[in-house]
Amino acid sequence: MEKIAKKIQMVDLKSQYEKIKTEVDTAIQNVLTNTAFINGPEVKEFQKELEAYLGVKHVIPCANGTDALQIAMMALDLKPGDEVITADFTYVATAEVIGLLGLKPVLVDVVPDTFDIDIAAIEKAITSKTKAIVPVHLFGQCADMDKIMALAKKHNLYVIEDTAQAIGAEYTSADGTKKKAGTIGTIGCTSFFPSKNLGCYGDGGAIFTNDDALAAKIRMIANHGQSVQYVHDSIGVNSRLDSIQAAVLRIKLRDLDNYAAARNKAANYYDKAFANNPKLKTPARAKFSNHVFHQYTFQLSGVDRTALREYLASKDIPAMIYYPIPLHLQKAYLDPRYKEGDFPVTEKLCASVVSLPMHTELDEESLKYITSSVLEFVNK
Repeated sequence: MEKIAKKIQMVDLKSQYEKIKTEVDTAIQNVLTNTAFINGPEVKEFQKELEAYLGVKHVIPCANGTDALQIAMMALDLKPGDEVITADFTYVATAEVIGLLGLKPVLVDVVPDTFDIDIAAIEKAITSKTKAIVPVHLFGQCADMDKIMALAKKHNLYVIEDTAQAIGAEYTSADGTKKKAGTIGTIGCTSFFPSKNLGCYGDGGAIFTNDDALAAKIRMIANHGQSVQYVHDSIGVNSRLDSIQAAVLRIKLRDLDNYAAARNKAANYYDKAFANNPKLKTPARAKFSNHVFHQYTFQLSGVDRTALREYLASKDIPAMIYYPIPLHLQKAYLDPRYKEGDFPVTEKLCASVVSLPMHTELDEESLKYITSSVLEFVNK
């Protein structure tokens, strides 16, 4: 298939911005005019609007998603040596904060269809030192929170949801109750990095909880550990969402469900194009969660991944690998407890997954070009 004129990107933030340019420019100018750059009215309004959207009592904005995870663990009074269980197949930030706080990351495998944390592996990894579970809602859909919460209750553990890739996703419990990703566990954490489904134009993050006392503690820690100005009750950090980012996020929050619908439309196109191809395994949808497709990640079988990416690059189609190296094989996280072969699903995924362009601005011409190009290579 001949190249198309439109430039294809993994994430097309420019086209998305152009659709909301007038609103965004006006909102940013208002912040500049008011000069309330930190904790201004836009931050407070965004907090309220996100609380209403998520159906959660407390949203505490912060500087980024990694800070959100760190502050959450600090607020739960986790101490050096405490064990925190999380998935081996995830971005490094999930485990990074565990190490930064002197806690002990306990890695477990994921399930091969949805890529979410393996419940049986979690239960097997629990010890007397385990204090928390950090499920990652990877690529845009929820982990099996009913089973995770049951395990947490049984063993008296905290649950910190990493929903950086799944904000807006909805989880349906066995009893039919529906809750947004990040609002089910003890604490939820998210990132507003520009490429995220709800992304700002810089760095940003937020922490969610329904616990009043915990919310107060999180707010205090995020603001230098002070309850009132110059009164510091605990050691804290400096982690704030600035007003310009909040102004942008307020506008984009109104379109978040529409953005998810656009991503699903693109994902459905990919699924249909690749259906029944034995060399391409499309991403599974969990029965208990909808999918907001932060990434469209599929698995290759009997295909040279490097050669495929080179072929796509020659046709000006980007394709990424999320993630090429399991956490347990990263130099920073090498541990005598783990060796190559201990996490077979994660290791297989790291060797076989590919992510195609996924964003709100993908049109049919682009999708046809991308899928045709993939199939040209795979079927030759």
